[in-house]
Amino acid sequence: MEERNIPPGPAYTHLIPDPEPGSHKPEGIMSVTVTTVAGGAAAAAARRRAEEEEEEHMTGYSTEDLNGWEFKIIRSAFGRFNNPARVQQVLTEESRAGWEFLEKFDSDRIRLKRRTEHRKNDATLGYDAYRTMYGIPTYGIALLAAGIAVAVILLGVLLSRH
Repeated sequence: MEERNIPPGPAYTHLIPDPEPGSHKPEGIMSVTVTTVAGGAAAAAARRRAEEEEEEHMTGYSTEDLNGWEFKIIRSAFGRFNNPARVQQVLTEESRAGWEFLEKFDSDRIRLKRRTEHRKNDATLGYDAYRTMYGIPTYGIALLAAGIAVAVILLGVLLSRH
């Protein structure tokens, strides 16, 4: 594919190559933004599936192991578990609900376990004993990313009108 000669305009439009014959022709910065957002979402979904598979297969439990125990994984969207002090803070908070450290997958995920008898104290904790996110939730990041994408698209539209 050959690169198009585009007059001065939005900063990235010169990076858009000519489409294949018969295909839809991209329209400036909006097509780059939509493609980037869609590609990022697909990559995030693939990463999430790989992590879930790892979580299911990394630790095999027998029926005996599960009897009287429950498990959860706490996630950090920004890799906050690479800081040992932060990990200790989270483990201290979770221990109030009876959760015990089981394993650290990476800087984003920690697996915990607790005896089911601890459920009876959950109402007195002042927080959700079954929380699975630490810091900004994943949906918060998705909303922020969507907001930025919309802002970039609107900026592209406004700049293309001048």
